[in-house]
This record gives sequence, structure tokens and C-alpha cells, in this order.
Amino acid sequence: MVQSAFYRKILSDISTREQELSISAGNAIDHAGSMINVLHEALCALKEHLNKIPFTDSAEEIGFFREVKPQVMGKLIFYNDVYRIETTCPVQGGKMFRKYFSGQLKLLKQNEAGHLDMDFYRYYRSGRTDKDTEFFQRDRLHFINGLDIFYFEMDPHFSTYYDHLVARILAHDLLYAYLLSRVDPDNPVQNGLMDLPEDLCWTGTKNALIELIYALYISGVISHGKIGVRKVGLIFQGLFKTPLGDIHHAFHRMKDRAGRRTLFIDQLKDSLEHYMDKSL
Repeated sequence: MVQSAFYRKILSDISTREQELSISAGNAIDHAGSMINVLHEALCALKEHLNKIPFTDSAEEIGFFREVKPQVMGKLIFYNDVYRIETTCPVQGGKMFRKYFSGQLKLLKQNEAGHLDMDFYRYYRSGRTDKDTEFFQRDRLHFINGLDIFYFEMDPHFSTYYDHLVARILAHDLLYAYLLSRVDPDNPVQNGLMDLPEDLCWTGTKNALIELIYALYISGVISHGKIGVRKVGLIFQGLFKTPLGDIHHAFHRMKDRAGRRTLFIDQLKDSLEHYMDKSL
């Protein structure tokens, strides 16, 4: 999808504010609370923009509801969950602390298990696009398919119902990585992020990071190739605190690129060779 300049600016501003708050916020509760406000304002801005400027075609509409809005809504759900979990944590540190977050992680896994049989969950996770017109265009729902009750409270002009499900999938991935870091913050193997600087961020494009993830996964250099691409993606999402969305779908779009398909990997190679030549 070719995102409009407005969409790109919204997502870029969110990333910038997230990086700033990760440095200035006093603790996880303050950070989450501030990000909730940032993301809510961004969501309102997207809605206002859509009310003023309609989609130019169906491809833009599908891209918005499959990729753009879920990135914002997914982070909003994630930070709201973090705020709720952190504010109800009984202690800070010790066995009770770890038991609490282990319990939250168990609940999250149980919640995902309940979605594994959903046709849409499998559709999205597999990177399929053949039913995107049904899932990510408005006024395409059939009530006989059975819907969660929250659909009837949604703005039909600003939701397709399934964009909310995508947002929940993205939020789940972010929360999973976050809870792992809270369960065992002293274990550098399980949580290698704790000693990294708070302002660590990915400043390249999302597609560049996805290209790198797939290259590492396909080459089998991580855990002898025994770890799935989704888990590799989760590691990088947690490392850089950024949702990558549907990496399978993004990767399949890369395969149809005109010119160099491995654009970022080629850039890395060129940069490294240039540096080597300069250092001689």
C-alpha cells in the first residue's frame, strides 16, 4: 500500500513521541498513560481526516483498515493493557511480583488459544489477501456470520470490524514481549532488552526491518533455524518497541517489487563494503 503523506506523518509522530516518552517518563505507568493520550489523539486525527477526505479507491481503503488504523489502535490497546496491569500490580519486585506477571502472561496465552480456531485469525496470520475486500472494506459485513457485541457500538464509517481484530492481534504481540520482560527482568537470555538504552529505536522503514527479519530467519542463523519467523519478528518488535503489523503480507509484497527485491540487504552490503574500502 502507498500510504498518503498524512498517514505517514501520523505514524511517524507516534514513533517520535514514544521515543521521547521512553526517556522522560518516570516509570511504566507514566509512560503508558502518556502514550494512551498520544494514541487517542492520533486516532481522532485519522477519523477527522477521513471525514474530510474520502479514500481515493478501494486499495487505499483496504490498506488503511488493514495496516494504518490497526497500528494506531493496536498500540492504544497495548498501552491501555500495560497501564491496567501495572496499576494493579501488588508489589514491585520479588517472588510475588514475578508470580503476578507470570499469571498475566498465562492469561494472555489462554486468550490467544481461544482465537486460534477463528477463520480470520488464521487468514491474517498466514498473510492471505484474497478476502481483503470482504474484511477491510466498510459495509461488507453479514450479521449471519456472528459478530462480537462491540461491533454494534462502532462507527461504521470508521471501522470494518476486522480492523479492530487486527489491532488486537498486534496488541497481543506487543504485550507478549512486554510481559516476558517483566516475568524475568534479571535474565539476560530471556530478556536481553533490559540493559539497552531507553532511546533505542529503529529509524529505517518498517519494510527494511521486515526484510532483515526474513533474511535472518531464512538463513537459519538464529537458534539453528528452529525458531519461527513470527517469533523472530516478536523479538525485533520488543527490541525496538514498534509494531510491524502483518509481516507475512509485507514480505509477499516485497517479492513483487520492481528492480531489486532485496533493497535493504543490498544497501547494507554496499554500506559495509564502502566502509571497508574507506578503512583500508
